[in-house]
Amino acid sequence: MKEPRRTRALLPALIGCTLLAAACASKPPAPSGLAELLERPAERALVEGLRAYDEGQYAQAETALQRALAAGLASPRDRASAHKLLAFIACTSERLAGCQAAFRAARTADPAFALNRSEAGHPLWGPVYRQVLGTP
Repeated sequence: MKEPRRTRALLPALIGCTLLAAACASKPPAPSGLAELLERPAERALVEGLRAYDEGQYAQAETALQRALAAGLASPRDRASAHKLLAFIACTSERLAGCQAAFRAARTADPAFALNRSEAGHPLWGPVYRQVLGTP
C-alpha cells in the first residue's frame, strides 16, 4: 500500500518531535559531588572564601571570593553569594561604593537574590541593601 503524499511529508517532523520528546523525558545528569566540585578552581576558592569569612578573616575572604568570581563560578546562586559576602565586607570596612556595587552584582548574578530577614536587618549593610535594591 502506498503512503499518501501528506503522510510522507509529515514523517520527518513527526520523527523529530518524537526524538525531542524522548530527549526531554530522559533523566537529568546526576548532581556533582562535593569532591568533584572542589576540583574546580572557582568553587574551591568560594569554599575558601566562605571558610575565611566564617572565621573572621575578612581580608583573606575577600581575596578568595574575588578569585572565585574571576575563575568563573558556574552557579548564579554561588556568584550571588560571593558578591553578598563581598558587600558585607565592604560595608563593615566603610567602603560604601564597594558595598553598593557588590549588592548590585549579586542581583545581576541571580535575579532572585535577596538577603534573609536577619541579614536585611543588619545595621551596617541592611540600609545599603534596601537603598540599592529598592526593598522595604
